[in-house]
Amino acid sequence: MAAKERQRLDRVLAHMGLGTRKEIRKLIKEKRVQVNGRPAGDPGLHVLPGCDLIEVNGEPLAYRQYIYLMLNKPRGVLSATEDRFAKVVVDLLPPRYRAFHPFPVGRLDKDAEGLLLLTNDGKLAHQLLSPKKHVPKTYYVVVGGMVTENDAEAFRRGVILDDGYRTMPGELKILSPGPEAEVELTIFEGKYHQVKRMFAAVGKKVIYLKRIAIGPLVLDKLLKPGEYRELTEEEIERLRELNPPA
Repeated sequence: MAAKERQRLDRVLAHMGLGTRKEIRKLIKEKRVQVNGRPAGDPGLHVLPGCDLIEVNGEPLAYRQYIYLMLNKPRGVLSATEDRFAKVVVDLLPPRYRAFHPFPVGRLDKDAEGLLLLTNDGKLAHQLLSPKKHVPKTYYVVVGGMVTENDAEAFRRGVILDDGYRTMPGELKILSPGPEAEVELTIFEGKYHQVKRMFAAVGKKVIYLKRIAIGPLVLDKLLKPGEYRELTEEEIERLRELNPPA
């Protein structure tokens, strides 16, 4: 996507993850950066990304404003961009992606794992997080205690949480019954610790929690915990087109 305003060349290159400002100034000084076929002599040269041809070491720079990453968040990592004491999800990314300043869209508990979208597209993030959109989120859950059809019916009606809030109807599917039941739960809102609190409301305890889908975006089964990949163009478009009824 082309930027609409001219920007400093060194800022554009830094945004694309090509190094620190100091490293980029060195690239420019060594005549390794060209703009429209001519060596760039000034880091402060104003360029129009996506329109001006920028080459680094003879290779054209494919400018983009936004990035979209699917992360399989591992346990023990915070869904945040920074924390004084704990590891955060952006720490799992290499500098070329961190240069875009991505942030997690929504949260997953520290002890949960699974699908987390990282992007710097604030408009898309707002669309996915807006309470009015009711974007579905699906989880694979291992539950301590027998999960029955009565629980599924309670979730369909909405359960009352510990603070008195009644949840929106959720869809509970029992995959494997037993004292440690395996279930799939789809909810349409995002209250604090909601999945754990919903099961607590019916006398059960969550042992393991993994998010497997957000709207049309499904966790890639090839991604191990801590691994990530860029979204495909089709996945991005499906998210942009997502407009469930309010």
